[in-house]
Amino acid sequence: MHVRVRNSLHRGAGRVAQTSPETLPVTIGGRAGESQREVVSSSTLWKVIFASAGGTMIEWYDFYIFGSLAAIISTHFFPKDNPTAGFLLTLGTFATGFVVRPFGALVFGRIGDIVGRKYAFLVTLLLMGGATSLIGVLPTYDTIGLAAPLGLVLIRLVQGLALGGEYGGAAVYVAEHAPDEKRGFYTSFIQITATLGLFVSLAVILGTRLFLGEDDFRAWGWRVPFLLSVLLVAVSFYVRARLKESPIFAKLKSQGKTSTAPIKDSLGNKRNWKVILIALFGATAGQGVVWYTGQFYALYFLQNTLKVPFITATIVVAAALALGMPFFVFFGALSDRIGRKKIMLAGNLCGAIGFFPVFWAMKQNADSPVVLTALVFVLVIFVTMVYGPIAAYLVEAFPAKVRYTSLSIPYHVGNGVFGGLLPLIASSVTVATGNIYAGLLYPITVALITVVVGGLYLSERSDVRLWEEIDREA
Repeated sequence: MHVRVRNSLHRGAGRVAQTSPETLPVTIGGRAGESQREVVSSSTLWKVIFASAGGTMIEWYDFYIFGSLAAIISTHFFPKDNPTAGFLLTLGTFATGFVVRPFGALVFGRIGDIVGRKYAFLVTLLLMGGATSLIGVLPTYDTIGLAAPLGLVLIRLVQGLALGGEYGGAAVYVAEHAPDEKRGFYTSFIQITATLGLFVSLAVILGTRLFLGEDDFRAWGWRVPFLLSVLLVAVSFYVRARLKESPIFAKLKSQGKTSTAPIKDSLGNKRNWKVILIALFGATAGQGVVWYTGQFYALYFLQNTLKVPFITATIVVAAALALGMPFFVFFGALSDRIGRKKIMLAGNLCGAIGFFPVFWAMKQNADSPVVLTALVFVLVIFVTMVYGPIAAYLVEAFPAKVRYTSLSIPYHVGNGVFGGLLPLIASSVTVATGNIYAGLLYPITVALITVVVGGLYLSERSDVRLWEEIDREA
């Protein structure tokens, strides 16, 4: 028989506090069939976070190089007689990767809930790395004509499918290792990876451009950041391959309690459907538009609307991202203390209220890189509020046997569709209306919808204990 214990006594206080889920075998007391919890040491947990976050950062890097280089890619893969149309077509190609992310969530979520979390995100890492490196060698429109943009679209589809499976696996994997009372803190390191991936992509692009010079970079040097992905993926794959499976999933599998049809169990269950829809419209849709407005659209606005020089705009956004990244961890940890809901909804409300005045101020200070950096930093703070706690919230919302599939659906619809289409929608509205601020109506509207739906229907679940589900089933 086994008795659950909470390790780590607070010295001098005489009370018990949980630092990692575990059970110790004893010969007295306890309940028959209670599951034995695996002790996750601090060093093991940080290895899990490093391997998971590192690989996820590389996948975001791969995915976002394309967006960061959209203005240059448009000149190589689309006809040059209409630069505006070429840029919008490039954003459309960029958007295809987002549209298929929910399908990747279903495909790899199913694998993750049947075979294992580790296996799924090893496969997604290889797919993403292979697709990204292909862009680095893909012939241009001048060489192969329409086959160039078609090939680009196909590669973006593969990237979208891979990313659709990656995030859910990394978030679940870390959360199922982490202690309950610090889940927001530890999963926030996965939340940094999207912004860190964008930051690294900007830094690599900037470094390559400065090293090669303007002409060589535009002619062929833009391929270097894509080709670099091969090395990054090889290192990450080696690190991830040495990890063990998530202890909660391993316990479920040993008990024969994993789902044999996670897509059916996720989408065919009325209660689960309700949770998915609430998570989508009450959390991830707003989070998606706040993220892409505060980072990608801000970059496009600087480069294409305000005509800030490429290098200056890149440095401004990269500096703001670097300053803002610690706040992902701050708000993730804060959500362990005061809850996820109020922080995420506050971030959406700040975005809805603050987007117009911040972008207006960017226009008034287009010649001041310091002021622009401060303004983009404000946008990044909104991002950290909505994004820092959301992995923990999504993990807590769904049962273990369909967790990978279920949380991936609202996350990738919210981010891939509502958020990923934002640069294309906002830029198209701006071009159609001639009003440089008109594109902001889209993220403001979605963020406000999220505030209303989340405020009414989102449940606070930061007190959920993930191992209790395993105990009940045992």
